[in-house]
Amino acid sequence: MADNSRGPLNLGTVISVRGSIVDILFEKHLPHVYTLLRAGKEKQIAIEVLTQLDTHRVRGIALTPTEGLARGMAVEDTGGPLKAPVGGEILSRMFDVFGDTIDRRKPPSNVQWRSIHQAPPPLMSRSTTSEIFETGIKAIDVLVPLERGGKAGLFGGAGVGKTVLLTEMIHNVVKQHQGVSIFCGIGERCREGEELYRDMKDAGVLPNTVMVFGQMNEPPGARFRVGHTALTMAEYFRDDERRDVLLLIDNIFRFIQAGSEVSGLMGQMPSRLGYQPTLGTELSELEERISTTDAGAIMSIQAVYVPADDFTDPSAVHTFSHLSASIVLSRKRASEGLYPAIDPLQSNSKMATPGIIGERHYRLAQEIRQTLAQYSELKDIISMLGLEQLSPEDRNVVARARRLERFLTQPFFTTEQFTGIKGKTVSLSDALDGCERILNDEFKDYPEGDLYMIGTIDEAIAKKSNREKS
Repeated sequence: MADNSRGPLNLGTVISVRGSIVDILFEKHLPHVYTLLRAGKEKQIAIEVLTQLDTHRVRGIALTPTEGLARGMAVEDTGGPLKAPVGGEILSRMFDVFGDTIDRRKPPSNVQWRSIHQAPPPLMSRSTTSEIFETGIKAIDVLVPLERGGKAGLFGGAGVGKTVLLTEMIHNVVKQHQGVSIFCGIGERCREGEELYRDMKDAGVLPNTVMVFGQMNEPPGARFRVGHTALTMAEYFRDDERRDVLLLIDNIFRFIQAGSEVSGLMGQMPSRLGYQPTLGTELSELEERISTTDAGAIMSIQAVYVPADDFTDPSAVHTFSHLSASIVLSRKRASEGLYPAIDPLQSNSKMATPGIIGERHYRLAQEIRQTLAQYSELKDIISMLGLEQLSPEDRNVVARARRLERFLTQPFFTTEQFTGIKGKTVSLSDALDGCERILNDEFKDYPEGDLYMIGTIDEAIAKKSNREKS
């Protein structure tokens, strides 16, 4: 744990405890906002100062349970804010909001401790070029190109492949870009964290990954600050080691929810729909630190829960304003076995403009969307009257769309042990080449199954030639 102590001890006294909110009296010196205070017999209760009430009293939020805390108890001022460990030794480890390890292994020894409250990079040092970040996943690279140093939202319910997609992206970043991945679980269930840890270990991506968790059973203060802890670690790898960082946040809505709980406990008047009045500021303070500088890039993929599927909810509206791409996962596609189950008609990216991705890529992406949209409209007719009732032109559209759907599926490295199919990464040029050849009806005589769960389009040709030989 960080040693924040400096100079003579500044001691205070608890004057009131209301749930996670603690008021403390300091006779000598009033601690600054964000200062970490310690209370309890073994200094196990951590409190962060959120506001100064007057010249002698502060109000703080407890980051740990407040059991055993009573009026008149001594509180120690640590003299500094909450700190997170940074350094090469934190890789492959699992931490909580305080930077303590929770993976039942010895704490890392050779680390520095840094304040979790950092300012976003100044505009002068930010990179202004829009650069595409290749993930090696066909459906994303072709239809929803991600920005290097951008923020992508991953929308989806349970069981549609969110975690698999996140784990695959971690695998590809580690292998292709020699980058670092940081997984931040905000309001995660213990089971999900434990499963993800084992999946990453089995997939061999753990050595270049750091995991930080603020679990569902922890107080709102801890869940509210765990994102800042993960970002401080990410900033170290970007600024000090000049590496590209992939920051995965699951779930950004839980961060907003924790802020709302803290705001309510502090007695602030809620704004629209019961959210905290400081929602925009709190989210911006977190999101603006995720950026590309001259040193490196922090790229973020954030799982976003949308309350009651209402995209006008303040939490969704504020999150959308920060995202450069939205990837929507569809349960219907997952049920058809089309993995990754990305819905190409609902997903979008701000990068998908001719000026950034080029004329050919833009034209192909539009053609693919148009073909899939036409197929979507024809599905009702097919289900009622059958494929035979369509005009020859419409039948060609359906054939193209079905082949495109299958070509945009892909075997993942992280699911090799379940599917028995070797994982594939596909370059953007190969993915575009395959889509273009399907749109030009080059594969209309091929069975649809030849295009399912392959990498490049050449694999389909190889399948057919092998069949003909045998």
